[in-house]
Amino acid sequence: MHIPFCVRKCSYCDFLSFSGTVRMQKEYALQLIQEIKEQGKRLEDYQVVSVFLGGGTPSILGVEEIRGIMEALWSSFQILSDAEITLEANPGTIRTENLKVYRELGINRISIGLQSADDRELSYLGRIHTYDEFLKTYQRVRMAGFDNVNVDLISAIPGQTLESWKATLKKVAMLKPEHISAYSLIVEEGTPFYARYGSHVEMKEYHMTPEQMRTLMALPDLPDEDTERDMYYLTQSYLAKQGYERYEISNYARPGKECRHNVGYWTGIEYLGVGLGSSSYLGGCRFHNTADYRSYIEARLDRPEVFQNILRQDMEQLIVKSQMEEFMFLGLRLTQGVSAQEFISRFGQSIRMVYGPVVDMLSEQGLLEFKGGYYRLTSRGLDLSNYAMSQFLLD
Repeated sequence: MHIPFCVRKCSYCDFLSFSGTVRMQKEYALQLIQEIKEQGKRLEDYQVVSVFLGGGTPSILGVEEIRGIMEALWSSFQILSDAEITLEANPGTIRTENLKVYRELGINRISIGLQSADDRELSYLGRIHTYDEFLKTYQRVRMAGFDNVNVDLISAIPGQTLESWKATLKKVAMLKPEHISAYSLIVEEGTPFYARYGSHVEMKEYHMTPEQMRTLMALPDLPDEDTERDMYYLTQSYLAKQGYERYEISNYARPGKECRHNVGYWTGIEYLGVGLGSSSYLGGCRFHNTADYRSYIEARLDRPEVFQNILRQDMEQLIVKSQMEEFMFLGLRLTQGVSAQEFISRFGQSIRMVYGPVVDMLSEQGLLEFKGGYYRLTSRGLDLSNYAMSQFLLD
């Protein structure tokens, strides 16, 4: 479920998000509830194993808006009793009294966007919080009884050193969250960071004030490639020593606390996206909701033709070849790899029948191995994952 609102958009963010008034948040929540109900009518035979309220900053919504959304969800879908239900939150946007309500509504996992434990680095990213504010938020979450917490981190950000990244990892690991997501910064086209670190496009294209431009251009350089690579290896070695298992390229968890929702994406489970611009994969078909705010808010979703036009855009029925490709290059993100038996169950033929030469080539290069019924990337293969995964695209 996509909640697009933020207090302020960060300089590196290319997600569909923006600041919005309280009135906008309330009208959006009402339309989201309407969509949930309409989607539920069409998908009543499905069981829901996980829910993820992402954004944006879902915790920016008022508690009554969250209540309405969750109550609509529970009444419209078959949600399993042990479903993983995650809410993303940013430091400074969570109140203690709201956390108690979240638990009552069935939310059982909180994902906190820290990114860095260094206040200077946070300011470079355009974050609105300090590390101290994160600590207070984390403590509130724990005191409210949440025993499944993720912390998001970003490495290779402006001005960051190997030492400061290690300090961030150390401070977070000491708090013992159940899950840590540690991504390397990607400078995305269309963001202010792209103007500073990308192709040096004209700054006027970003609609910034002169003061904003000066601030952006005064940011320090990104770490060099060698330092970024050292950060990547440090993350693995340090978190392993702290009891975190790397189960996906950029995700680490204590045993049994892997994010069920994200593992679903990587293993090809069907999913429904609800809200502005959200994407879905159902019945072998990909589609997405409109990304136009006004069109979404004003749509009469109880009308079949409106529902179809607003919530079923760019529908693409994946052919078997495409499904095989996705099964391989998404599943290989997991350190466990892809199940040889599951491939046969889905496609009626073995991985070797389809990808024999690729498997042999990557195995000879030391990038792929077969162990315990799974084809998986080796440690070196994970380092060269973009290359290895690209080999599974069929002509």
